[in-house]
Amino acid sequence: MFNIILHQPEIPPNTGNIIRLCANTGIQLHLVKPLGFPLQDKQLLRAGLDYHEFARIKVHENWLNCSQNLQEHRVFAVTTKGKQRYDKVTYAAGDAFLFGAESCGLPMQLLETFPESRRIRVPMVAASRSLNLSNAVAIIAYEAWRQAGFPSGQ
Repeated sequence: MFNIILHQPEIPPNTGNIIRLCANTGIQLHLVKPLGFPLQDKQLLRAGLDYHEFARIKVHENWLNCSQNLQEHRVFAVTTKGKQRYDKVTYAAGDAFLFGAESCGLPMQLLETFPESRRIRVPMVAASRSLNLSNAVAIIAYEAWRQAGFPSGQ
């Protein structure tokens, strides 16, 4: 249906929360190395509870490998530097949403490969830095899923 991509995530509980979100929405999760933790990390497993077995998770060695795997899909970079609000875009099945690391976001060199129309942001009050990664992922995931009519949701 949709794809969430975490580019070099650093905080295990955030990724655990996102694993749980993906398991409950049917969204494919892509993790781009290097990861800031082992996949067996206790905090990651605790935050994801027992949802790991229900989530579809693919680990990629680097961004090039991930982008080649998703070349047939539209990819949106979610960034505080985006000018396009996330709720002003019409999403389609298969779309992918790329999120950067908690401490630094997406590298500028990578972000610049996306056209302005594919750089989306979640609005915040002035002078705010960023949202928690798992919260930002949830906002985007549920908007895309809502637009699709919540297929297989109850």
